[in-house]
Amino acid sequence: MCNLYRMTKGTAEVANLFRVEPDLAANYASEVYPGYPGLVVAGGQARAMNWGFPLVLKGKQGQPLKPKPVTNARDDKLLTGFWRDSFVQRRCLIPVSQWAEPQGAAGRMTRSWYALPDRDVLTVAGLWRRTAEWGDCYTMVMTDASPQMAEVHDRMPVILEPGQWAQWTAGSTDDALGLVRTWPGPLVADHTQDRWVDGQPLGGQPAML
Repeated sequence: MCNLYRMTKGTAEVANLFRVEPDLAANYASEVYPGYPGLVVAGGQARAMNWGFPLVLKGKQGQPLKPKPVTNARDDKLLTGFWRDSFVQRRCLIPVSQWAEPQGAAGRMTRSWYALPDRDVLTVAGLWRRTAEWGDCYTMVMTDASPQMAEVHDRMPVILEPGQWAQWTAGSTDDALGLVRTWPGPLVADHTQDRWVDGQPLGGQPAML
């Protein structure tokens, strides 16, 4: 599961890379967390959406609770009810510099970052939809992890090559399913000693909020 990633390039630079129009008003941080805006390529534009489809749960008395952002769509669930409509009709591209996974024991988890060698931006397969809760939202598609990161997590984002972008966004459902597979190439890993919870050095003082 990916619940943290970096996008260090600006909107105009990303739009140029993907050959789409930039929404120059897009606002997103270089580190993207669930429920916060990230940059997405959809409908011929690079624009900001909130990361995570809202999942509305109910309390013990049946009252609706605060929605939870669901940031990852499993490959084996794409044709089930929660994801199916978006997978069939609204696939998108998510530009990513690095994604992170937590590593270590509970309470002492650190951030392990993954990227592709010699690339400033990799492309993750995504889905998007309009929501009443948070406006336009997106999620990453996940599959089995590469052996190079299996000691940290058993899942990873679906990474697309440039020649696969159009097949993912505009191809048939079967075309898109054919791209949902584990990345076969090398990964670059950075196993930091930064705490998962706040990015501060392990053993240091918690960040003041």
